[in-house]
Amino acid sequence: MRVVADIPHPEIKITLLSWNGKYLLKLELGPFEQTYKVSEMEVTGGDEEVKKWLDEPFLQGSIELFLAMRKNLHEARLRHEL
Repeated sequence: MRVVADIPHPEIKITLLSWNGKYLLKLELGPFEQTYKVSEMEVTGGDEEVKKWLDEPFLQGSIELFLAMRKNLHEARLRHEL
C-alpha cells in the first residue's frame, strides 16, 4: 500500500492511497473511518482527479456520516449496557 497524498482539512484526516489497482480515499475522524475504493482504471486524471472529488458537498456529507456513525454506536452501547 502506497500513500499518494495526505490532504489537509481542518476537521478530518484525509489520506489518498494506492493499492492493488485501486485508489483508496480514507477519511478519519476520531475513532471512526470511511474508506472509498475506486479502480485506478476508472480514474483517467490520476490522483489529481480524485482530489477534485473532495469538494464541499462531499466532505459535508462525509462529516454527517461520521456523526451518524457515532450516534449509531452510542445508541447500540446504551441498549446493551448492564
